[in-house]
Amino acid sequence: MLSAARAAFAERGFDGATIRAIATAAGVDPALVHHYFGSKDKLFLAAVEAPVDPEQLLPQVLAAGPDRLGESVVGMLLRVWDGPARPAGLALVRSAVGNEWTARLLREFLVSQVLRRVVGTLDLPPAEAEARGALVASQLIGVVMTRYVLEVEPLASAPAEELVAALAPTVQRYLTGEVALPGRRA
Repeated sequence: MLSAARAAFAERGFDGATIRAIATAAGVDPALVHHYFGSKDKLFLAAVEAPVDPEQLLPQVLAAGPDRLGESVVGMLLRVWDGPARPAGLALVRSAVGNEWTARLLREFLVSQVLRRVVGTLDLPPAEAEARGALVASQLIGVVMTRYVLEVEPLASAPAEELVAALAPTVQRYLTGEVALPGRRA
């Protein structure tokens, strides 16, 4: 089932993949998929071997409200990556860098499970939400690559609170501020 799910999510993305199609590809009844995974979201997390479940983290992030969302997002990113999920996260990111299939799965995870939910709280037109989410992703992925993969100093050893103070204003601007979006002018 997980192999069929990985293929479906990589080929069609989270929104395009269905439990029924995944079950058919795996040669099982859709009820069996629901029995083992409960929901499409949980199946997706298992398929990508996600080191954390955004459903458990996002309520805390979103509780900060729109005016502190940048700070909350960056703070959560650093708490996750500075915690026990780091080895699994590093394995996923390193694999995605050299493997297009894994890159598609990681992209789907980031977009469908995290960014869409965060930006969705801002009541933006869909195209604007997508563009702002992509800008946020560029910052977050850059932090992960710089701090945890390449270990560029002084970011690699900086205290998390210093990085939150440095990065949150940029993420906040991407989320709610004036910014030139692809195809638009700020």
